[in-house]
Amino acid sequence: MKNVTSPKLQPDLQRIIEARHHDPFAVLGRHPQDKKVVVRAHLPYAQEVHIAEGNLPMERVPNTDLFEWHGKPDQVPERYRLIWRDSDHHEHISHDPYCFPPQLPDFDLYLFGEGKHWHAYRFLGAHPHQADGVAGVLFAVWAPSAERVSVVGSFNRWDGRIHQMRVRGGSGIWELFIPNLCPGDLYKFEIRNRHSGAILLKSDPYGQQFEMRPSTATIVTKADSYAWRDADWLTQRKNADWLHGPMSVYEVHLGSWRRGPEGEFLNYREVAHQLVEYVKETGFSHIELLPITEHPYDASWGYQTTGYYAPTSRFGTPDDFRYFIDYCHQHHIGVILDWVPAHFPKDAAGLARFDGEALYEHTDPRKGEHLDWGTLIFNFGRYEVKNFLLSSALYWIEEFHLDGLRVDAVASMLYLDYSRKEGEWIPNKYGGRENLEAIDFMRELNTVVHSEHPGALVIAEESTSWPQVTRPTYLGGLGFSMKWNMGWMNDTLRYMAQNPIHRKYHHDLLTFSMLYCFTENFMLPFSHDEVVHGKGSMVNKMPGDEWQRFANLRLLYLYMFTHPGKKLLFMGTEFGQGTEWNSATTLDWYVLQYGFHQGMKQLVTDLNQLYHSDPVLHHYEFEWQGFSWIDCHDAEQSILSYLRKKDDDFLVVVVSFTPVPRHGYRIGVPRPGRYTEILNSDSHFYGGSGVGNGGVDLIAEERPWMELPYSIVITVPPLGGLVLRPEPLPEPVLVIEAEEESLEPEAVTEVVIEEELAQPE
Repeated sequence: MKNVTSPKLQPDLQRIIEARHHDPFAVLGRHPQDKKVVVRAHLPYAQEVHIAEGNLPMERVPNTDLFEWHGKPDQVPERYRLIWRDSDHHEHISHDPYCFPPQLPDFDLYLFGEGKHWHAYRFLGAHPHQADGVAGVLFAVWAPSAERVSVVGSFNRWDGRIHQMRVRGGSGIWELFIPNLCPGDLYKFEIRNRHSGAILLKSDPYGQQFEMRPSTATIVTKADSYAWRDADWLTQRKNADWLHGPMSVYEVHLGSWRRGPEGEFLNYREVAHQLVEYVKETGFSHIELLPITEHPYDASWGYQTTGYYAPTSRFGTPDDFRYFIDYCHQHHIGVILDWVPAHFPKDAAGLARFDGEALYEHTDPRKGEHLDWGTLIFNFGRYEVKNFLLSSALYWIEEFHLDGLRVDAVASMLYLDYSRKEGEWIPNKYGGRENLEAIDFMRELNTVVHSEHPGALVIAEESTSWPQVTRPTYLGGLGFSMKWNMGWMNDTLRYMAQNPIHRKYHHDLLTFSMLYCFTENFMLPFSHDEVVHGKGSMVNKMPGDEWQRFANLRLLYLYMFTHPGKKLLFMGTEFGQGTEWNSATTLDWYVLQYGFHQGMKQLVTDLNQLYHSDPVLHHYEFEWQGFSWIDCHDAEQSILSYLRKKDDDFLVVVVSFTPVPRHGYRIGVPRPGRYTEILNSDSHFYGGSGVGNGGVDLIAEERPWMELPYSIVITVPPLGGLVLRPEPLPEPVLVIEAEEESLEPEAVTEVVIEEELAQPE
């Protein structure tokens, strides 16, 4: 049948040509018309077009890139292919994207709009998909202020006229199934704002893989088919009592821990083997990664995230990262990811004004911008934004088997006036400074993660006195598993920076932590933040000459590992790196040829071993039953002594913060018997002076001291700490007295129980 065209374009056709149509499916594709059908296609680079089924030629609408065919319905199937030839005489064949019905279930759209779709990443973004037996990729994106959205990529010359998407009702979600595309294809979304007409080119917010920076295109990823081998670990994690188990975290920036021989980044798989070997050697139980979520700027260390669902391509593919975590789990190492839901960068290809309007952020900069960081704040009160972040959290835990998230900058989320002057912030509806929407978001985040994945941890980096950060939401808390103890960290480093002769005037900086220590589930962090921006390395924060600096740092680590709270050390601090951390180069591994650095690493290894092996040090880290002072008042000599306890077992800890050996120093102890020095930070093994109690029998006297019934006299090393273990009391001895005339059992006349206390040999 002869094709028929209109001499004057209808408005719908004009909007298709101008790429302004919100529903191109109403125009393009196969449509009934007067008991016949019309097939319409818009192919800007085509010279001629045929419908493959029947080789039916399509006629160009004059002066346009529209092609039409009119005929009987039975001549063209519902799912048809187009054959077209371009100006270079290359022939292309594919199913027409506009002959397929909507692919996204209405229920997904409903849940997303309600903020209750915890797995939005499963339908938003780009996913390999089959529609009526035809393979391709299904694209979907949320852009409610768009007049038109197109998928652009290497497959269509990045031309937004070719693959225009349809909007799904009032959901603000746009979708398009494109046949014949496959994993590895590059794409972005081209968005035309409905009010200004501005055209933006955006990466996919739900993209799961990106090009290597500085390029910003998203990569279609294959469906997850990775063969995990960590089932035993996940079962153990689900059933473990992490509250009463040891947790010692090694914080790592993958780009600067180690690199290849030419200074290149290591692949996730390469670094997995090297890092796990090192972490096992030094005794840490977990690795915490600075953000490996995709980010454009190396010097942000990952904290200015653009890819909330994508492991950075700097170190490999998503499956390479899965291998990293799987390998850690197979070797009994947990993995925690730093995750940044507080703010995001203003990069043109990212979330900022995504559809030409403030979408993920607030419109008013007094609520929507961090002036200090030059970033934008998520609008936590918008359901779709909350959904984006909740789904991201679950994505990392479910799809990558991560053991937890450390949530960055929680304080900035809690307070509307965070780092703002008067007049630069807007009070909440009650006139207060609390960010009510962010609080609701955090509570829901923690509730969902803990209910869906028992044993997974959510850790808050929170630096204020906000109450009940780690208490359950049903008791009014925020629901986090743990909170970084920033107060302890700051007070302790302030104390350690003092010249030892002045420390007696700052004794309260050490003892104050016990006033609040058990109000939260605390983690003790010496993180990356303490060794950058001119703060100096950990060893160079310490006063004195080289010997004293290393002695101070060894003492600090012993104090940390015997203080209640889970532990975290940033890479390089475990061997006393002398320079500040520089993310552009690797750690100074060469210093491990020197004795002081070798000794520091060995001490941390031994502290980890002791901490993990003895429940006294880890069972009650969040409860008062695990700690009691022996003496916290000896400010004059800058000495603290305390007990770490579990039921009837205990260890004695003595720490001295001056470079003066203290001989004949008496401390109280709870019970009689022999006490043995099991760790001394001043040992020759660690580069110390060797002052201590090694090989000495410390026998408790029945002499009350410091409100304890017994006491021992010890030597306290200079700038050193001791851990003493009581020897177990002997079991009662059964003595049988028999008559001299007979040695037969029935001649027994008396049973005497003698209880003997251990005496010096």
